[in-house]
This record gives sequence, C-alpha cells and structure tokens, in this order.
Amino acid sequence: ILISLFTLTELWYMEKKVQFGEVISDFFDTTLEIRRFEKNFFLYQQTFDYQENMRYVNKAQDILDQNINEYKRLSIAPQMDSVRENLKKYKLLMTQFAVDIKKTPDKRLDLEKPVRDLGKEIVTIAEDVSKTERKRLQSLLIKTQRTLVFLIISLSLIGIAIAQFLSRMVVRPLHSLEEQMKLIEEGKLKTVLINSKDREIVSLTRAFNKMLKELELRQRHLVQREKLASLGTLLSGVAHELNNPLSNISSSCQILTEEFEEGDAEHKKELLSQIDEQTERAKSIVRSLLEFSRDRKIFQKETLPLKKLLEETVLFLKSEIPARIEMQLDIPPDIFILADKQRVQQVFLNLLQNAMEAIADEGKVSIRAKRYTASEGTGQEEICNHPKYRGRCTGECPVVGTDTVDIEIEDTGVGIPPDVLPKIFDPFFSTKDVVRKGAGLGLFIVQEIIEEHDGCIGVYSEIGKGTCFLIRLPLKK
Repeated sequence: ILISLFTLTELWYMEKKVQFGEVISDFFDTTLEIRRFEKNFFLYQQTFDYQENMRYVNKAQDILDQNINEYKRLSIAPQMDSVRENLKKYKLLMTQFAVDIKKTPDKRLDLEKPVRDLGKEIVTIAEDVSKTERKRLQSLLIKTQRTLVFLIISLSLIGIAIAQFLSRMVVRPLHSLEEQMKLIEEGKLKTVLINSKDREIVSLTRAFNKMLKELELRQRHLVQREKLASLGTLLSGVAHELNNPLSNISSSCQILTEEFEEGDAEHKKELLSQIDEQTERAKSIVRSLLEFSRDRKIFQKETLPLKKLLEETVLFLKSEIPARIEMQLDIPPDIFILADKQRVQQVFLNLLQNAMEAIADEGKVSIRAKRYTASEGTGQEEICNHPKYRGRCTGECPVVGTDTVDIEIEDTGVGIPPDVLPKIFDPFFSTKDVVRKGAGLGLFIVQEIIEEHDGCIGVYSEIGKGTCFLIRLPLKK
C-alpha cells in the first residue's frame, strides 16, 4: 500500500512536471517562430511576416502571463522576468522598425541590429530554460527510481523481519506441533509440548493434550473390553482343558485309595507319576491363563518361539473348535519373534475365532508361517507387496534390510464381500450381531497391536472361497 501511494503521488507530480515541460517547449518554439518571421520581414518587407511576428510575440507574452506562478518556482525565475521585459522592448522595437524602415530605408542595418540582438537574447534564455527544465525532469525521474528501489528494498527487509517474527511466534510453534503429532502417531510421544507465548497456540496445545488423554483412556477401555471378550472364550476352552487332567488326577487318587494297603509298589509309583504329570499340565494351563489375563499397562517385548505360541493359542480354543473344522499348523520351529506375548496372542485368538465363525459347514483353517530375509527383497515395494496378489499391508511395513516373517491365517469360509473388505479394520464396524458377537472392535485392535509391533496386516478374500489374513512382523535378530 505504501509503495502504491508513493508511486501514485510521484506519478501525479511527474504529470504536472511533464505538462509544464510542454509549456516551456511551447514557449521555446514560439520564440523560434518570432525569429523566423523577423528574418522574413527583414528580407522581404512583407506585412504578413510582420503580423505573424507580432502574433507570436503576443503568444509568448500570454504563455508567460498564464504560467507566471510555475515560472517563479524555477531557479531561473529572474531570467524569466528579464524575458518578459525583453519581449515588451522587442515588440516596441519591431513596431518602430516597421515605421522607420519606410522613412529611412538606407538605415536598414542600423535599425535591424537592436531588434536582432534582443531577439537572439530572448531565444537564448528560452533555450536555457528548456534545457534546465529537461535536466530537472530527468533528475526527478532518476530520483524517483532510486527512491522507489530504496523503498522496495526497505519494505522487503521489513517484510522479512516481520515474517521472521511471525515465524517465531506462529509458524515455528505450528511446525513443532506438526512434528510432535507425527511422533504421537508413531507412538513415540504421548504429550504435546510447545514453547510459545501466543495465547491461541497455548490454548490449542492444551485442548490437543486433553483430547489425547481422553483418547488414551477410551482406547484402554476398548482394549480391556475386547480382552474380556477374548478371555470369556479362553475360560471356556481352559475349563475343558482343565477337566481332562483333573479327571485323570481324580481317577489315579481313587485307585491309590482303594489299593493303598495292597498292590504293587511300582504301580503306585506310576499312578503318583501320572498325578504329578497331570498336575503340572493343569498348572501350565492356569499359568498361561493368568499370563494372558494379567492387566499389563507396560508394553513388554520378549523373544517368543512362534510355533509354541500358536500351538498354545490353538489349545486355548480347542473346546471351541467344531468337529467339522480341521485346524492345520505349518510353522517352522526355528522362527522366533520379538513381541508382547499377551497382545500378540490376543491377535491370533481373534483371527482364529473369526476364521471358525466364517465356516458354516465343513472346512479348514490353515496357519502358516514363512521367513523372508532382507537379501530376498530388492526394495521397499517388493517387501511390502509380497505376496502381490494380497495387496499392500495395512500399517507400518518393516523397513528394508529387516528380516521378516509372514504369518497367514486362512479359512475356507464364505468370504468377505468386496464392498465390506475396506471397512473391516474400522472401529465399531461389524457384520455380526452386536449383542452376541461384540462391538466391532476386534480387527481394529488387532491392527493396533500389529502396528505396535512395527508390523503390518493385510487381507485377501473371495466370496465362496474363503479369507486369508497376512501378518508381517520383523524377526528377532
């Protein structure tokens, strides 16, 4: 705005100067015309030349009279006063010459000389004024250009200074907020800390931190709710599994009671050994149940043998597996993962339950695992898209240079419709009866847990053929 006002003012001032420059040029041209008709009159003694000479003298006087205030502002104002007086004298001399030349033609040269000298002086002064005003106009243009450049540079520097100030006051805190939000998204930060005195930024930070705390609290409640649902399934399976060793212990105790006074000592030792073995089996089942149900707030990773972990998970579900469903495990014994046992077991429980529920008649649930070393992939895309027909994993793909394991849980059930498939990881989305089967949080929590382990989960399904979930996790180095 300042530059615009300055430019507008300068243009208006320049316009006035250009207009006055035209007046000065017109005055100079008029003096030249005076001299031209003066010479013609001296040569040819024509009345027309005399009349034109007088007309231009009058015009020159009118120009001076009409612009007297502008002329007074010039540095050569005294010379212009001299020109005004000279024009009056010139007019008188020219008029006198026109009369005297008829009376005394032999004195022509003497009569012409004062007129010529005075006319020359008038033209010289007019030319000087024209040159001076032209130089002044050029100087004004240069000055305006320099002032404009200086103003642009000054305003640019001021703008940069203001931008730096605003950057420190607003942009930097917002950039810091953005960076911290990324860290929160990655799970590396739980609270936003912004060093800013701006009231709006401070208010935004407080509101954001409050929202984070509420989200964390709600997420804990959701996870606990889903875990309780899984725990119910576990309890049913564990009750069935505990029944077998307890029945064996009871039978062995009854036999020992009946044959306590008599009987073979070796047979008694064998029965006691069976009691001890079944007791250890029951203790192992209870220990696994306690470990799963323990409310651990800290995310604890440990080295886990994948095969044993999945066998234990299937054991929990043994009583829930219908006779019409075949459960197949193909897990190499040398694969170890670094994971939180409780959480990753919750993932497998949820996926296996979903697989069994998807099979209406006879069918099969296959659990497979395969190791992929970093040298097998040539880039991020190949690792993240392998196997390609299953598409890209949802979540953080393990970085290039990391050995990974693919865990596939595949069923021969009804499949998932294509319009439903993109929504299955959304919270509270479910195609099941909410009252009997849950709140639609299972796969959402599964995805959260897998991402906590720096892995990803993908899904492929065909209607009538079944569904396959692919979990990719980094291997224990």
